[in-house]
Amino acid sequence: MEEQDNINSSIKSTMVAMIKISRNKLGFCLFYIFSVLSIGIFDAKSSLALPLSSGDRIRLLIPEGELFNGIYEVNIDGNIQIPYLEPLSVKGLEISEVKQKIYRTLIDRKYFQPQFLIVNVSILQWSSIQVNVAGAIFQSGRVSINNRTAEEQNLQQNQTSGDSPPDRYLTAALRSAGGVTPRANVKEIRVIRGLHEQIVDLSGIFTGAEVEDVPLIAGDRVIVPELPQQQNWLVRPSQITPIGVRVFLSNLTIPATSNASSSNKSDGSAFPYGARFSQAVISANCLGGTSPTNASRRAVLVRTDRQTGETKVFDRDVEALIRDSTDDTNNPFMMPEDGVGCYDSTVSDVRDVVRTITDILFTPFNLIFRGK
Repeated sequence: MEEQDNINSSIKSTMVAMIKISRNKLGFCLFYIFSVLSIGIFDAKSSLALPLSSGDRIRLLIPEGELFNGIYEVNIDGNIQIPYLEPLSVKGLEISEVKQKIYRTLIDRKYFQPQFLIVNVSILQWSSIQVNVAGAIFQSGRVSINNRTAEEQNLQQNQTSGDSPPDRYLTAALRSAGGVTPRANVKEIRVIRGLHEQIVDLSGIFTGAEVEDVPLIAGDRVIVPELPQQQNWLVRPSQITPIGVRVFLSNLTIPATSNASSSNKSDGSAFPYGARFSQAVISANCLGGTSPTNASRRAVLVRTDRQTGETKVFDRDVEALIRDSTDDTNNPFMMPEDGVGCYDSTVSDVRDVVRTITDILFTPFNLIFRGK
């Protein structure tokens, strides 16, 4: 806080000097430019602030103030309870503001003289928080981030101060909500905190450019805008997209008698995010075998919209899918919970029909001859 006061004092002195020379045109221009730059600097600094939330822990140290020293956790009502003081509301305040508030309270209650009081407040642990995520995301809703085990929390109490949680940032919230969809506008993600809103560009996660990963507090809202067209460059594993997807496979084509014999699991198979329909068909063992009898097999992709329940079916010839795929329309990306099934070729179908008719016609004769 003292450092900030010094900065403010320097700025005031400089502005006074600039006003004195602003009587001429050159001085006025310099004064205007300096004012704009100053506002821009402080606006940029305030956008990076990380206020306290319920559950955050701070350490208070006051020389000759053993009655007040200790570790304090922000209660669910946003207050901290320091012995011999009324509850202090600190939710939404930065560490420097909490320090100043404690300082003034101790002076007002006459526990210390101003010239002898030194207050040190430092963050000890950022807690888990709940934020709301909506928009072009696979699993919209409220998510909990920065969750830690009891052992991790207790271990951190032995250190003096400091905490840099990797999972209390915007990217962690998006990842916890299932990741962004292929239509997400990652260049204009909205972070809403109370009456304030910040637009964040996370496209650098995919391009390698610099990314500002915004730290979050409890109650923040994240909205991912949706674009009208799919963006293929988003369909790959990253910090804000799924690592993999679960796809349900079914293959009962000849000679398979069950999905187990086709090495297909009942609870689905895992694919890296970015895998396409053709790769799922190969994984389901729908491709291969005797070419004259198996080449004309067909495969279907079943996709259900979670919001509306609408089911879409993509029916493709297996050979055409493998050999002639040219775009997203005839060889789409696999999405979470998709289903893939395989059907026998025309030759196999005709053979089975003939076999069935033959069995029906000759079964009575077989029974008669066996009876004799």
